[in-house]
Amino acid sequence: MPIHVEVVSQERRLFSEPEADMVIVPGVEGVLGILPRHTPLLTTMTFGELRIKKGNAEESFIIYGGVVEVRPDKVVVLADAADFTANVNIAEIEAARERARKVLDEGPPPEEHAHYAAELRRAELAINVARKTKSRAGTIRIISQGEEPTDQ
Repeated sequence: MPIHVEVVSQERRLFSEPEADMVIVPGVEGVLGILPRHTPLLTTMTFGELRIKKGNAEESFIIYGGVVEVRPDKVVVLADAADFTANVNIAEIEAARERARKVLDEGPPPEEHAHYAAELRRAELAINVARKTKSRAGTIRIISQGEEPTDQ
């Protein structure tokens, strides 16, 4: 029995797979592995990688917080923000990381410090997840219902 997975950001639905085998979620208390018939659960997510597996194929998303609702037959990921890992441009993200580091090193105004610190954290996560995903051998993208995932 497969599990239906929906990944939704605040702006739109990013992904839908009606027959996934497993979902790996970055929960605030640790990584959650969710299989079909999982006990119902509602929990928050932290920054991290969301992985959806179907056979030997896998999809990967960079998640920047949110909540996940788990039912025995369905997982709904409601992300504060999310990027489809395959669409991440590492060069652009590295440039953004360096800009944020430079501003933080120069000492931004106090009201802007949190913004640049969050920008740096997001960039570092995106780089780490994108590199890790590209280094995994043998994974193929799965796209259901003829939809092409797009990044946010």
